[in-house]
Amino acid sequence: MGAREPVRTSRVAIIILNWNGWQDTIECLESLYRIDYPCYDVVVVDNCSVDESVEMIREYCEGRIKVNSMFFEHSWENKPIHLIEYTREEAELGVAKSTGSIPPSRRLILIKNERNFGFAEGNNIAIRYCLKVLKPEYVVLLNNDTVVDVRFLSELVKVAEQDESIGVLGPKIYYYDFDGRRDVLWFAGGKIDVWREMLYRHVGIGEVDEGQYDEVRDVDWITGCAIMLSTALLATRQPTRQLNPEYFFGNEDVEYCVEARREGYRVVYVPSSKVWHKVGISRGKRKESFTSIRNIPDYFTLIRRNFPRWVYYYHLLLLGAVLPRWALLYLIRYRDMGMLMDFMRNMARLIRGR
Repeated sequence: MGAREPVRTSRVAIIILNWNGWQDTIECLESLYRIDYPCYDVVVVDNCSVDESVEMIREYCEGRIKVNSMFFEHSWENKPIHLIEYTREEAELGVAKSTGSIPPSRRLILIKNERNFGFAEGNNIAIRYCLKVLKPEYVVLLNNDTVVDVRFLSELVKVAEQDESIGVLGPKIYYYDFDGRRDVLWFAGGKIDVWREMLYRHVGIGEVDEGQYDEVRDVDWITGCAIMLSTALLATRQPTRQLNPEYFFGNEDVEYCVEARREGYRVVYVPSSKVWHKVGISRGKRKESFTSIRNIPDYFTLIRRNFPRWVYYYHLLLLGAVLPRWALLYLIRYRDMGMLMDFMRNMARLIRGR
């Protein structure tokens, strides 16, 4: 695999998963419709929301809702937005509904799932639709609780086009609001270290951005919060399993990157592409800390499937040492009995072997 001729007009499909979060989704959409990249499609997948999400997204497209954001002023210039709606069955069949000559900033594709398929499979439904109907060169998965910089997509594509062996890319991600600051890092690439308490981690998390992570570089993994996948890599995977649907929420992004690197593709962090994330909202509006360990059985599934056996047993031993501390932190720091009960149920699943 070598360098490819730069093509500024590669088509990109941007997928946003919504579940009971229309306020965040329309702010994310409003930021996307301001980007400077000329060739993209936006696909929202509603994962069977039980609130008024679908209706409110329709009203946003009609120009009946003003988006309030501390990152930009609402624009009425691209309203109304042409909304193309699909049932999941239509999307899976690859039914093509014409968008005519409507520009990207004036159209939105909405796929309505009849149940909550989780993060991985909810995105898979849209990925399969995009590959069948839109035929993009790249697919971006973007959390609905994010806001993107105007050059967010241009910078990702610019780096991707430099080397056809790049299969996965990700931006620099900041906290949306860290005690009033917008320059505190949440993600500057992902690192895997089998000896640490948690096998994978965010580089730079909690640090003020002072340019210390401003180099494009290969990393171990990219978070599913904002991740760009080449369709060349997607095409090598089973069509019914782009992201592993065994993971309901979390770990699927790490596994995808591990498998991509194993297949000879590069996983690259692009600091000039920037996103701001309302950390914790996508996981049910609970506290961010420890959300990754709430789903312990999936975490150990990730290790068992993708790492040597000794790593699996090492982390089981490690779990016994840190479990009491985690439980105490739930109660003392957060006083969140519901979250603790979720954690204990997941521990029971692990002990039972699922």
